[in-house]
Amino acid sequence: EKQARKEEDSELQIVRTKHFNLKPMDSEEAVLQMNLLGHNFFVYTDAETNHTNIVYRRKDGKYGLIETN
Repeated sequence: EKQARKEEDSELQIVRTKHFNLKPMDSEEAVLQMNLLGHNFFVYTDAETNHTNIVYRRKDGKYGLIETN
């Protein structure tokens, strides 16, 4: 059982950390930035609400938005 636990731990290991400033923008600009970077998601500060939001590319090719409170 210890071996199985070790494998689970290695699967959850964080192998890279990035630091960046969250620039205030709207969701459309965030999608453009995400596409420019070639990423599947983008974290940003919503310029109107000042909340941290996430846009992401869905499997169907459309976009999703996660809003935080």
